[in-house]
Amino acid sequence: MQKVFIIAEAGVNHNGSLELAKLMVDKSVEAGVDCIKFQTFKSENLVNKEAKKAEYQINNTGSNDSQYSMLKKLELSYSDFSELKSYCDEKGIMFLSTPFDLESIDFLADLGMKIFKVPSGEITNLPYLRKINSYKKEVILSTGMANLEEIQDALNILKDCKVTLLHCTTEYPCPYDSVNMNAMLTIREKFNLPVGYSDHTQGMEIPVMAVSMGAKVIEKHFTLDKTMEGPDHKASLEPDELKKMVSSIRKVEKAFGTGEKAPQEAEKKNIEIARKSIVAKCDIRKGEIFTEQNLTCKRPASGISPMKWDEIIGTPSKKDYTEDELI
Repeated sequence: MQKVFIIAEAGVNHNGSLELAKLMVDKSVEAGVDCIKFQTFKSENLVNKEAKKAEYQINNTGSNDSQYSMLKKLELSYSDFSELKSYCDEKGIMFLSTPFDLESIDFLADLGMKIFKVPSGEITNLPYLRKINSYKKEVILSTGMANLEEIQDALNILKDCKVTLLHCTTEYPCPYDSVNMNAMLTIREKFNLPVGYSDHTQGMEIPVMAVSMGAKVIEKHFTLDKTMEGPDHKASLEPDELKKMVSSIRKVEKAFGTGEKAPQEAEKKNIEIARKSIVAKCDIRKGEIFTEQNLTCKRPASGISPMKWDEIIGTPSKKDYTEDELI
């Protein structure tokens, strides 16, 4: 099985601070993820100044300001992202950032980003998808809020890109009864593409479950501290939790194996110990007929297999046997 690609979604949990963003890079490296992902946007290109906040944003940040005002405080500059990309290269972790406007797509492409991560909210944005497709890069596409027809429409536009589809439920935090993980399997069957899961639940159990069901990519929000002010911290993992999630996923990966049903190297040494042989149930004289009354099966499996039972019963003993002796 190909190694699961694990994305630590820093998003805007840096709260607009380049230094916090760099610290998040450090914590991602310590956790052992493959990549850290941010969000690149210019607020004036993303949302109009009167747009209301989502319910979860109001719950986490209050209702005193607009979505535009909130996002403006969380915005990093293009020069910040250039510095972050260099910092990630220095630390040996892949840098990704989701663009939320056309200008940011071009900026990130020029920055040398290898993969475009398309968020769920842009899956119905034709000009945006067309711009992404023009770069012919690998794409990871989140499908929150979308139906199969909308996913197909997006794939038709992204026809020149190698796409991985992420199942996702766009709610923060996502209730467990809204995860609908079987939809990931539906997506894989329908589009015959690699699939993964972008998680917004609280905890790490569901991403591990997704891997056990065949997810090739896992994206999970993380934060330095869940109690920090901001819209996404409460639905994120803290560094120690992120590290545990990565460890759990790597264990699940090892457990998949080849699919061939045969004794594993680790268990071969136990075959003789755990299986049985045909043994004398009591003392048996040479020439005496083997019967179900004088034979039984006991460990170890260093003698005749009990699968030969019917071949042994009714034949004469060629020697004397004592009780418990292997036949």
